[in-house]
Amino acid sequence: MRKLVGLALSVAMAAMAGAAAAETPVARGSYLVNTVMTCQNCHTPKGPTGDIVNKAFSGGLSWDEPPFKVTAPNITQDKATGIGNWSDAEIKTLMLTARRPDGTVIAPLMPTGYYNILTPADLDAIVAYLRTIKPISNKVPAPVYRVAMAQEILPGAEKPVDPASLGDKVKRGAYLGTIAHCMECHTPLDKGRHLFETSLGAGGQAFPGPWGTSVSRNITSDKAAGLGNWSDAEIKRAITHGVSRDGERLKPPMGFGYYAKMSDGDLDAIVAWLRTVPPKP
Repeated sequence: MRKLVGLALSVAMAAMAGAAAAETPVARGSYLVNTVMTCQNCHTPKGPTGDIVNKAFSGGLSWDEPPFKVTAPNITQDKATGIGNWSDAEIKTLMLTARRPDGTVIAPLMPTGYYNILTPADLDAIVAYLRTIKPISNKVPAPVYRVAMAQEILPGAEKPVDPASLGDKVKRGAYLGTIAHCMECHTPLDKGRHLFETSLGAGGQAFPGPWGTSVSRNITSDKAAGLGNWSDAEIKRAITHGVSRDGERLKPPMGFGYYAKMSDGDLDAIVAWLRTVPPKP
């Protein structure tokens, strides 16, 4: 009996060690970029049925707003039109400060103000994965900035999180929800600035596109206007399949297809965190 127990423990420990070893920095970076952070949602060109997969990360959506006219840039390893000539440090500087190698501060559509919370290991992993993306030559239009750009940092995301704290489900959910920049879309704007202090998660932003116009939902714990009366399963279905509590089909740019690939544990953590978002009517 003792031999059987010992054998079972050895097998379990070997499996756990194998699973830990299997997640290389590149694998971790791929998971973050392609699921939680939904980078392809902006940086991959779209066709009638969604992402043009063979042109992934080569430049994507465009915006023409009063402050700027920009197109999501090519972030493949192409040296002429992508980031193939950028150093690791330059990529990290852009992600954390919104500043390109030439000193230009980019538009806050790129949610750099949510990325200072990244652990050093996750930031390294993201860069490691970006280095593996095949080069695709695709020159996008140069950005036009009509006013000076400034980074807008989400309160609580000012510095790297303590990796030791991520064993707590709610704290891990807050970390994932931050780098997923949920509050970028789900917090209302006033004169181009998010109302983080007064209306965090209250929704109300309009997003026009091929789908018509979608309006971001209230994702606070408010029982009438938000998710307070939703079950965990209903919240997960909305995140991963774009189906509301009442069965209504939700619209892009919510990245359902990317979130559907998240691990069950990470989805559970995000739901646990959403339960703690203060209610806003």
